[in-house]
Amino acid sequence: MAVTIDAPPSHVWPWLVQMGTDRAGWYSWDRLDNFGRRSTESIHPEWQEIAAGDRLAAKPDGSEWWAVAALEPERFLGLRMSIDLRGRPFDPARTRPRYCTDSLWGFELRESAGERTRLVVSGYWSLQPQWLQPILSITMLEPAHWVMQTRQFSNLVRLASR
Repeated sequence: MAVTIDAPPSHVWPWLVQMGTDRAGWYSWDRLDNFGRRSTESIHPEWQEIAAGDRLAAKPDGSEWWAVAALEPERFLGLRMSIDLRGRPFDPARTRPRYCTDSLWGFELRESAGERTRLVVSGYWSLQPQWLQPILSITMLEPAHWVMQTRQFSNLVRLASR
């Protein structure tokens, strides 16, 4: 999925790096993805420094998170969440649990003419047991992701363009 934002990547990047339930939120439907907490409407300097390995909380108690898997400032932010089906994080470099999900969520910022940004978001989802993945992808994950990502795009366009 992608959107064009009327702002250069340097104006979009600060919104991305401060994401997280314990930080700025996810800029989507806050009741659904941010446990009712409102996503911020401003840039917070204290949330601008992130590095590979940092955790962006996915739950208020910090028990689940998106790990910063890769980043290239103002160009790419890659997040990864690896949890078993009881919601417990696991280290993807080690043996995987028998039942688990492993997700990647990537944000690429492409500079466009006229100081604009093309924000391209892509993801990957792996589920064990494998036979269940196509069923859940079609019935739940893909429709939910489309709704949430569309809302995030709308809010990022509004916030970064002002």
